[in-house]
Amino acid sequence: MSWLSRLRRRPGAADPMEEALSAFRRGEHAVALSLWEPMARAGDARAQANIGACFAEGIGVAADPPLAVRWLIASAEAGYAPAQRNLATLFLNGARDVEPDPARAATLYRQAAEQGDAPSQDMLSWMLLEGELIPADPVAARHWSEAAARAGIASSMTRLGMIHHHALGVERDPAEAARWWRSGALAGDADGQAMLGASLHLGAGTVHDPVAALAWLLRAEAGGSALARPFLATARAALDEAGRTEAQRRAARPLDAAP
Repeated sequence: MSWLSRLRRRPGAADPMEEALSAFRRGEHAVALSLWEPMARAGDARAQANIGACFAEGIGVAADPPLAVRWLIASAEAGYAPAQRNLATLFLNGARDVEPDPARAATLYRQAAEQGDAPSQDMLSWMLLEGELIPADPVAARHWSEAAARAGIASSMTRLGMIHHHALGVERDPAEAARWWRSGALAGDADGQAMLGASLHLGAGTVHDPVAALAWLLRAEAGGSALARPFLATARAALDEAGRTEAQRRAARPLDAAP
């Protein structure tokens, strides 16, 4: 009998999956795992993926990456996109007793992306654009970034700005780059905020607006974007004290009220 089987199951569950998810959301991870185990052993891909994710992250159990891989492989081979994505992440980064395998990660991200999994589309587009772990393909990178951006993934919006700014598989289009950076910025991506701030500072692809530029750059810096740093000093120097104060005020607004 496995350790999971020894845990007491809550009685009277009409839908064990929903009860397990409710328990998980309440922080009762061991209860959730005890409910998922019989489903997983019976071949339920979603339960297998959930158990695999718990072993990968050490949620409710001690982290065990090789065991996570076993559960995630079972789910991924059944075609469950979140398992394909989580397994891809393990192979991309590697873990204890799990060797990095970028090519396998890319294959898994692609399988999930083709099923419409937006985070996988985002990761696949990043790998294809960087070209460090798999061969670069900027046209395919743009395709998958556009798919992820339509689903609301902010980092893909910012990446599309970079694609149009650097003419990666497309004609250079500063206005299209700025448009995508604004979308990424408003969706909360710090790098998108930095690049939008730089565009507003330089008047590249959009109007020159020194106050809005500094506001976005300050917001990006607070969000951890290193891309803001090269522009901050000159953006501050372009304004008088009143302008800098106004930029700080705007940067402190909720994002949905941002300039």
